[in-house]
Amino acid sequence: MKNKLLILFFVVTFFVLNAPEALAVSNGIVKVGLRYGSSALFSANLENAVGSGYEFGYFEEDRSFTSLGWTEETAISMTAAGTIYMDGSGVYSPSVPAGGFRAMGEWHVQISGFRSFDEAAGRARSEGGWPAWVDWEYVVRVGCYDSQGEAESAAGRYGGQAVCSSSTGVMVTRTRTTEILFEFDCSGVYALGIRPSGRETSTWFKGYKYGGGFEYPRVTGGNLNVVNVIGLEDYVKGVIPYEMGGTWPLEALEAQAVCARTFVQGHSKHLGSNGFDVCNGVDCQVYNGHGSGGAGPSETSDQAVENTAGLCIYYKGTLVQDAVYHSSDGGATEDGANVWGTDTGYLKGKTDPYEAQTTVPNGSYTVTYTAGELSWILDQKGHSVGTVQDVYVSEYTPLGNVKQVTFVGSGGTKTFTGDDCRMIFYSSTYQKSVSSMRFDINGRRGGSGGLSVNGTGQLSSLDGATVISGGGTIGTLQGNTAWAITSAGAVAVSGEARQPTGGESHNGNFVITGTGNGHNVGMSQYGAKAMAELGYSSREILSFYYTDITIE
Repeated sequence: MKNKLLILFFVVTFFVLNAPEALAVSNGIVKVGLRYGSSALFSANLENAVGSGYEFGYFEEDRSFTSLGWTEETAISMTAAGTIYMDGSGVYSPSVPAGGFRAMGEWHVQISGFRSFDEAAGRARSEGGWPAWVDWEYVVRVGCYDSQGEAESAAGRYGGQAVCSSSTGVMVTRTRTTEILFEFDCSGVYALGIRPSGRETSTWFKGYKYGGGFEYPRVTGGNLNVVNVIGLEDYVKGVIPYEMGGTWPLEALEAQAVCARTFVQGHSKHLGSNGFDVCNGVDCQVYNGHGSGGAGPSETSDQAVENTAGLCIYYKGTLVQDAVYHSSDGGATEDGANVWGTDTGYLKGKTDPYEAQTTVPNGSYTVTYTAGELSWILDQKGHSVGTVQDVYVSEYTPLGNVKQVTFVGSGGTKTFTGDDCRMIFYSSTYQKSVSSMRFDINGRRGGSGGLSVNGTGQLSSLDGATVISGGGTIGTLQGNTAWAITSAGAVAVSGEARQPTGGESHNGNFVITGTGNGHNVGMSQYGAKAMAELGYSSREILSFYYTDITIE
């Protein structure tokens, strides 16, 4: 068995390391990370909302499920194998809890030689143990002993051998008891999979109900990741009401469904590092399955998914990789190149005439920072400029969104570009952030030198500047404002110099005012709502916010 395990490990490793980078989703099945990394759990509970009992097994590389066993229990807990303590309220822990507790030791007696789950389960019942699948074999394990010596003393009575649960093992118990139902350990090559029994299933986990099955990869010696394994269309149904709202107009929800379906198939950033396709939070797209109690998918949001089943966004015949969207743009979306530095043909900004025609909660914002707060934030993020003396928007895009922000301090100057202009202001300590890419600071627009010229210099004023007209004639500007023709149309530009630095202009406080919410790239969700309310179709909505796309 050791040789067989070693060969399989090297085969799997070879194909993982040499496989080409693939798009997420396989065979119409999505893996969604519910808990992972710092949020991984020592013990994770499941409880049937619909259905009865569970199957134990694992998910193959093609995401088909291999069943190894089952239970009729409806409330089960998956816990990292080893020494497990259970306190008086039924909570499992790797360390001794305060108050009364019961312990399950990591040493057991193992009895081998079973050909099926039924055979192992029958012997387990007679011995007071549990069936287990360990390194591709059915075995029975009996007893939870604190030491190897205790397990060896008991081994003779059962005709078995003393074994210790490994750092890749997972125990399944009846929730809030020390009754072990199953143990799984494939040395980390496969993760324990749990699939609710019944055709229509819905399972409670951490306050939300989910369809499909679950997978529990264990970081060696550590906690369990929790992954929901769900069909693509059911996944999209679990995204729409949380990203847009189940009561929104149908055409807006359809547009969101196409975006969500495209997004999850175009991204695989979590696949290599965590083993799932997409996370369930705002870093990816919000997914809460069937919801919690009365909150969740609606008939309208489900209909939107069904009406668009299988439809995705394509650019030049290829599935788009970044079907990104945001809450509101505040007046104009933005080129992806100006936010993330990559020129993407379908992510081109444009003035948005629709969004203002609907109600946008928190559509504008104001946030104030002190010089001390900004100095500390920059320092914590490794961008110290000493004591901040001034901060201003040093460049806007032709659409009026922020392109550069400059900080001036006692120790130097630092300029941020793209999405960093927004994110640099975020502080969990001060609970402050800048909501969008569309803002100004202390009511000022432009930098200390005024208008940028071809990226090589700045004018302090437009007045008297020499310009070449579209007809080729040379003229001189009068005044400090002019109009320029851009891809977005006629745009007013100004060379008005920024107010002088120093406390007299801002009194040590910097007031940022803006509109919109998010990164301003791709579809505005509230813009989609407004367009739907005005009678536009989902295809028209998507074709407005994404450039030169097809939907198929």
